[in-house]
Amino acid sequence: MGGTEAFPDLGKHCSEELCHQLDFLPFKCDACSKIFCLEHRSYKSHNCSKATVKDSTVLICPICAATVKTVFGEDPNLTMEKHSQTANCDPNNYAKVMKKPKCPVKGCHELLTFSNKMTCKSCNKATCVRHRFPADHACVIKSGTAAARDLKQPARTFAGSRFLEFLAGRNGSECGTSSTQVGSSLHNSDKQIDKEKIPTIKP
Repeated sequence: MGGTEAFPDLGKHCSEELCHQLDFLPFKCDACSKIFCLEHRSYKSHNCSKATVKDSTVLICPICAATVKTVFGEDPNLTMEKHSQTANCDPNNYAKVMKKPKCPVKGCHELLTFSNKMTCKSCNKATCVRHRFPADHACVIKSGTAAARDLKQPARTFAGSRFLEFLAGRNGSECGTSSTQVGSSLHNSDKQIDKEKIPTIKP
């Protein structure tokens, strides 16, 4: 039981036998579910009996670059030595894991990092930001990509568009026509269509 006379429910005592300190911001061990103070909150400081279940500390092997999980209560150097004597510790794997990818464009040695990596939607190649455009990395559209699916989509038609029909009927001499004249022509065309829609009433 913790707290003070005025606030009996405030804070809790540390579960460590030689401590029992009253802590107003206690820590609950996620392995043994006991309450501890700041000094005894870690598995090692209170000799947690269930630390092996929750402890997920790992080391990177300097020989094969593999992740090695530490054993609670065991010297990390001893754990690493045991790993190095197993068949899983392959020195050839170090270069594969630690080798950083580079831009595939010939003559470019840019490392592909989180902020300097772009994936082309046409060929799925990972390039640097400088060579992200298809023309910069000899892009070839692969099947299954978004670009390949777009090519299979039927082209949109605008058969009923008077604007496109007007542009198709223009010759080279009209390329310098101002936008005002073009708008006037379209307006006159609309008037002509409206006149054709109005029924003629004979007396």
